[in-house]
Amino acid sequence: MSRRRSTSTTLPPSPSWSPHAAFAATRERVRAGTLSPEDAHHLFDELLRQVIPVPESCLDGFLAALARAPDSDSCRDGPALVLVLFNRVCREEAGLRVAPPTIFTYGVLINCCCRTSHPELGLAFFGRLLRTGLKTDVIVANTILKFLCSAKRTDEAVNLLLHRMSDLGCVPNAFSYSIVLKSLCDERRSQQGLDLLQKVRKEGGACSLNVVAYNTVIHAFFKEGEIDKACDLFHEMMQQRVVPDLVTYSSIIDALCKARAMDKAELFLRQMLGNGVEPDIVTYNGMIHGYSTLGKWKEATKMFREMTSRGLVPSIVTWNSFMASLCKHGNSKQAAEIFYSMAAKGRQKPDIFSYSILLHGYASQGCFADMINLFNSMSSNGIVANCHVFNILIDAYAKRGMMDEAMLTLTHMREQGGSPDVATYSSVIAALCRMGRMVDAMDKFRQMISIGVQPNTASYRTLIQGYCTHGDFGKAKELVYEMMNNGIPLPNIVFFNSMIHSLCSEGMVMDAHDILNLVMDIGERPNVITFSSLIDGYCFVGKMEEACRVFNDMVSVGIEPNVVTYGTLVNGYMKSGSIDDGLIMFSKMLHKRVKPNTVTYDIILDGLFRAGQTVAAKKRFHEMIESGISVSISTYSIILAGLCRNNCADEAITMFHKLRAMNVKFDIAIFNTILNAMFKLRRREEAKDLFAAIPASGLVPNASTYGTMIHNLIKEGSVEEANNMFLSMEKSGCFPSSRLLNTIIRSLLEKGEIVKAGNYMSKVDGKSISLEASTTSLLISLFSNKGKYQEQIKLLPAMYQFFDGVS
Repeated sequence: MSRRRSTSTTLPPSPSWSPHAAFAATRERVRAGTLSPEDAHHLFDELLRQVIPVPESCLDGFLAALARAPDSDSCRDGPALVLVLFNRVCREEAGLRVAPPTIFTYGVLINCCCRTSHPELGLAFFGRLLRTGLKTDVIVANTILKFLCSAKRTDEAVNLLLHRMSDLGCVPNAFSYSIVLKSLCDERRSQQGLDLLQKVRKEGGACSLNVVAYNTVIHAFFKEGEIDKACDLFHEMMQQRVVPDLVTYSSIIDALCKARAMDKAELFLRQMLGNGVEPDIVTYNGMIHGYSTLGKWKEATKMFREMTSRGLVPSIVTWNSFMASLCKHGNSKQAAEIFYSMAAKGRQKPDIFSYSILLHGYASQGCFADMINLFNSMSSNGIVANCHVFNILIDAYAKRGMMDEAMLTLTHMREQGGSPDVATYSSVIAALCRMGRMVDAMDKFRQMISIGVQPNTASYRTLIQGYCTHGDFGKAKELVYEMMNNGIPLPNIVFFNSMIHSLCSEGMVMDAHDILNLVMDIGERPNVITFSSLIDGYCFVGKMEEACRVFNDMVSVGIEPNVVTYGTLVNGYMKSGSIDDGLIMFSKMLHKRVKPNTVTYDIILDGLFRAGQTVAAKKRFHEMIESGISVSISTYSIILAGLCRNNCADEAITMFHKLRAMNVKFDIAIFNTILNAMFKLRRREEAKDLFAAIPASGLVPNASTYGTMIHNLIKEGSVEEANNMFLSMEKSGCFPSSRLLNTIIRSLLEKGEIVKAGNYMSKVDGKSISLEASTTSLLISLFSNKGKYQEQIKLLPAMYQFFDGVS
């Protein structure tokens, strides 16, 4: 640079040098991509030696051409060179040899700062421009707006847009507003974007917002889940006579499809077509994916046909999306039909993603033969299996405990040059942990580290859970400390709570308690869910003293029990028959000002009814209503069943009818309870009428409903009617359970209906339906040598005639 400075000051100016000709020739070389930075500096050497000032039009034209020039072998970064050259002019004090920069010059410079990611330099140029007194134009102002927005200084950009631009003598245009609106929306400040948009609309003026501005805010509302606001803005846009374009409709349709609002998406598609806006492949992809996600294959196929009828060729993304949805819904066979038809019909050739989708579909459904055949066909079709593909196979085998196949696939992966990643090893380790093969799991974990694959939080969590589940809490603690030493984020309390809940559900409450101790040892703070789960575990195994001890420990460490904690203890006492202790705990809950909810009262009502304390249960129910606590279907079910259980069937039926008159919605379990009560009170016709009225209540009889009717009809001697009821059940698609068939067989045998009992016995297949011990015992007593029906044994199906002679 010092060389250039001395050259420009010591060498005399060339008498034949013409700035117009020199700059024109240089511009042509810029456009041709043959001008190097050295050539540009040589031009400025000549410029700085001149006595006659170079016209600003020459300099501006050259700088603008250089700023717009694409990168070439000669010049890699035109905008950066523009800034260097201009700074040279300023630094070497060109004085009168270069005309002062114009607004156009500053516009070029500020734009170059934007393109080279130098926002502070751009703002400095803007400040320099303001000091010159030149009138700012909207192009320069828009560039500054871009600077401010890219620097996350959106509030300053809003201030410039709404206040400073008018002070500087330039009027914002639609592009100005679009820049700021996009920045607000990118920062999830869509409501402020809407406020700005509406402010412009109300104030009017020279600028009217275009479709781009509306599209920006509409799309942002959808991204933030504000579907109603987005649709409202669309309708406002239409009222303002701003015509929606392809982007508008595609954004709305895509968002509605993702929200599974396919009816609305379909309406917008039809409106789009009606307004003459042609959907593109992206629009139809959204519709197809939306219908596929909901399992509406007929509608998705219709969209395919509509798309192709408009001359649009489905992309590989379309096919893959459709296949992925089919596989997700367990329809890998249909997905395979699409896969194999793609290349066969001259459509898009399946890519690596297509193979991955179908392989995963086969793997999820356990179709291993199809999975392997597809995998083997990849190489012959020019598709090289990547790590993800191998991971699908390994994970599929591992999840089903097929560890030999999983390890062979891992070996195959390495032989083909594939590198296992953390997901590969995590699948294997998780499977070994589930199988209790903790030594093997740890070996794989160490092998993973030895080959340079770093374990993540999920890898450690799998091992920690495995060791905790199999009782080695010391090893689990070691792994936690290893995570801490390696700077890996520790599992949070949600993870440990999940394990505690799982163990407690299986009755392994001591192991669950050990996990709580582990949580405390590693410095993690348990929460109310941790203690409530453990309390529930002790209640589940009937250890109420231990449950209370955990409750006290919880309070002692400063964690306040909530309604779930108290409800769990009350339920434990009620289930163990300690009704008084349960009520005492409920009183303590009220004393602590913890408000009971519907579930709490359901627990108390159920406990009181099961203990035969009907009067006390009724009193609590009235207390519940007076407290303003909502009564659920579960509450009514407990009360009605409780009344029937305690010889108050008449009262239960009366209450049921009153509630029906009040349009209270019941579930089928309540109908079953009342049907049984009516038969118990010999109100047979009323029971049949109620059964017939079930569909009118929007319900469908289940196996228990039919069982109640059939059992009671047989009991009353209406065998034919019971048989017709059974046929109706089968016709409705409701299949009898093993328990129901055994009940029917025993009832018919006890009534002496040997032939009809034999008909039902022929339905016993020994698999899903088998004879219960009580049924077998009854058969032996009735058809043995001394049995009541020994002589009629031939009426039974042949497979049951071996009872003849049994003593």
